Amino acid sequence: MPFRNQLPAAASIAEPDTGARLNSPSAQRNAALIAEVLAVHGPHEGRALEIASGTGQHVVAFAAALPHITWQPSEIDAARHASIDAWAEAPNIRRAITLDATTPGWGARHGRRDLIVLVNLLHLISESEAHILLHEVSEALVPGGLFAVYGPFLRDGRTVSEADASFDASLRASDPEIGYKDAKDVASWMRAAGLRPQPPLPMPANNLMFLAHHPL
Repeated sequence: MPFRNQLPAAASIAEPDTGARLNSPSAQRNAALIAEVLAVHGPHEGRALEIASGTGQHVVAFAAALPHITWQPSEIDAARHASIDAWAEAPNIRRAITLDATTPGWGARHGRRDLIVLVNLLHLISESEAHILLHEVSEALVPGGLFAVYGPFLRDGRTVSEADASFDASLRASDPEIGYKDAKDVASWMRAAGLRPQPPLPMPANNLMFLAHHPL
């Protein structure tokens, strides 16, 4: 994803923690909830990639929930690599790598993944970037592999709360090409990319969790 410096502050809040660690309040709230879903629906061994790992708090929870998975965190913002690596003390977490998941070709370079996880990114990229990302995810997954996507979405073209409407409007004001994507559209884009999405799971704070498998 082209790094966008003009995003609203609410799009990525992270405060200094201990040492090189950054602390994201939203990641602290939702990491365990997402990890619970992955523990039920995800593979129990193999190789996983987290796209846009942010502060690193998510991958710590995921690695604890799925200890026999080898986790590869990634982040386009190299300044956050130190935070990710500082959080990632578990032996099944590799050092963070730089990855722009909205550029063509990365799926082949980072492929053979049993699980790919994306949290709170689709609303921060354009529709054309989302199509590229989904295509590359499909390329990177092994047959039967799982793609898990968490975040806020429109339902039938509408936001579901005043807070969501305000946040979506602020994103579109900063960049008209970004903003909440409609859940039905995302499912259609996944199918076009060769994935098989299940109906999204409702999550706290009006979020959804998509689970999409690569065909066997």
